[in-house]
Amino acid sequence: MDGLAQPSRRPVLPTNDTLDAHELVGSIQNDGTASLKPRHDQTTYLPSADTSNSSSSTSLTSDEDIEDYDKIKLDPDTIVDGSSGGPLGDATTDDRSDQDLSLKPSRSGVGHIRKKSDTNTRQLSPDSRRKSIQIRLEKTDRKGHYILTADDPDIRDILRKGMEREEASQDPSKKARSLRDLVFTRQFTTFDRQNPLSAESPFHGFFTLFWLAMVLMFLKVSAYNWREHGSIFGGNEVFKIMFGHDVLILGLTDGVMVSSSVLGFLLQKAIVKNYISWNRSGWIIQNAWQTFFLGFVVWWMFHREWPWTHTIFMVLHTMVFLMKQHSYSFYNGHLSVVYRRRNMLRQKLRALRDMEPIESLPNSPQGISPAVTSAIDQADTHEKKRRPVPLRTSTNLDNETSDVARVALAMESGQPLTLEQMQAFQRIIEEEIAVLDQELKGKAQSDEKSYPNNLTLSNFADWTILPTLVYELEYPRQEQINWWYVLEKSMATFGTLCVMQVISQAYIYPPVAETVRMKEAGMSLEDRAKQMPWIVSDMLFPLLLEQLLSWYVIWECVLNVLAELTCFADRGFYGDWWNSVSWDQYARDWNRPVHNFLLRHVYHSSISAFHLSKGTATFVTFLLSALVHELVMACLFKKVRGYLFTMQLLQMPLVMLSRTKLLKGRNLLGNVVFWIGLFVGPSVLTSFYLLI
Repeated sequence: MDGLAQPSRRPVLPTNDTLDAHELVGSIQNDGTASLKPRHDQTTYLPSADTSNSSSSTSLTSDEDIEDYDKIKLDPDTIVDGSSGGPLGDATTDDRSDQDLSLKPSRSGVGHIRKKSDTNTRQLSPDSRRKSIQIRLEKTDRKGHYILTADDPDIRDILRKGMEREEASQDPSKKARSLRDLVFTRQFTTFDRQNPLSAESPFHGFFTLFWLAMVLMFLKVSAYNWREHGSIFGGNEVFKIMFGHDVLILGLTDGVMVSSSVLGFLLQKAIVKNYISWNRSGWIIQNAWQTFFLGFVVWWMFHREWPWTHTIFMVLHTMVFLMKQHSYSFYNGHLSVVYRRRNMLRQKLRALRDMEPIESLPNSPQGISPAVTSAIDQADTHEKKRRPVPLRTSTNLDNETSDVARVALAMESGQPLTLEQMQAFQRIIEEEIAVLDQELKGKAQSDEKSYPNNLTLSNFADWTILPTLVYELEYPRQEQINWWYVLEKSMATFGTLCVMQVISQAYIYPPVAETVRMKEAGMSLEDRAKQMPWIVSDMLFPLLLEQLLSWYVIWECVLNVLAELTCFADRGFYGDWWNSVSWDQYARDWNRPVHNFLLRHVYHSSISAFHLSKGTATFVTFLLSALVHELVMACLFKKVRGYLFTMQLLQMPLVMLSRTKLLKGRNLLGNVVFWIGLFVGPSVLTSFYLLI
């Protein structure tokens, strides 16, 4: 790096400091401080040198290539030494002086700073010198700690990426995940009394206060309804809507809908028996079935003219089982291709073992097939340096360039092989089979639960009632069922539903009935729009309470009951979404099961299958979520207006706004903006659908 030794940029440090070391190693901290120390394995100390006439440069080399500069291949994030700056260039030579410092941030963000003498230095012409970027290394009050700064934005970006990689290497949750890398662990929900953190929370009293207020409001409204109507539910209009029409048909429809999901299991059985190929027609059949599954249920709801209570239950339950079918089929479909590849390689391995080796290959190069030569060369370098392997879901070795593909081509050529070559080929195939075996085992603790042993009716039935939307071969389980806990959560479910019933009857049904009366009276759109502010204000608090109580019933009560009945140990159904400072944080935390599904089967799948960029994949995920939400509203209000669809897509610019200087780092302001949106949004959207 040019300019390191200039007195104007950095004063000369005392010779008894760590800069006297022959080689320094350390890491760049989040605050920009470089923590350096001598490498003790081969450290030598140099005498103090005159820095007035010396030039400094920097070389970025990996540990294995320190002495072999001609083989360096530059990484996009590599800092290269040599000349007066500009874009990074290729290099095949090295230029150093007696005060040379060499820095290379590794993939994990750890930097190596190296100082060498001018021995064995090759002089380069100005045109052949490598590009460089000037940096500054400033001393701090702590021995061995320096502040590494640069005026060039490229070097700052490189250092930032290095620190991000260092954080990712220390935090497994930030690493890139593959298809089966969603982590399931033993944990409790935040408000569960079994969670010790819940009882120890300094805000636990507010949780108690909330439910005390709900009970008091329930008693007050119930007493008023009893005095005026002789029933705690008042006029019982909502109760009559819920249980006065097609209740039996609703139950039968739900039973048929749940039972029909077994077709996905039957399809996977046909695939594993090689009747159908997942890559060719299996995924098409599955997608066609899912489209018919959703379309038929929606048509049936409109055909039966169900009220909103029936509709909201049926459409949500249908979406749950649609996602469950998709996750089950596409994960097992992926494993089916891996399974076919492993079986194919096992056949190749048996064929290789049946071959008779010869003592030596023909001396004439013309007698050796090019396929054999390529495979032999690959086998010779296989142990020295493992090369990247393509996605292990291909069953056509003719269309890929990998170790096993070269071995297969060499075997098919029919050329004789020596015993050493056969052993090398066998080692390559066995290593590939071992990796595929691990892929087929997934998170299962035993081979009995690995693919295809998991394709049983009992496993599918167990998956059907598990409180998760992401299929895995095995989940963490608890030892036994606590039936008192099941009773507690069941009572909480029905108790909360009663509170929601009272709130709906007392505070939501009257303004809704008023909007219906206005439409039936022939009131114009302009006159109805004038009434919108009053309808919105009337429903602000009751809709917020209904939203909170609905979330509590589903994610705290119902899912915990299902988890307890199935001994499902991972109760991470939500995060602390109430502390959200942006809408993307809220989307991640308020509904973890759906977020995990979208992360695996929409976001990552669109990147791997359709090769979309991360930004495009994010937009596709938001778009699909917005379409599903609008479908729910269309079923609920029997019309398509696109209001919720638009509001959902507006979350993307709001997310970008939260990352600007206006809101970034201002958690209180971000949380206030979030709660205002959550408070006002439902009532405004409902008013739009009711009045316009």
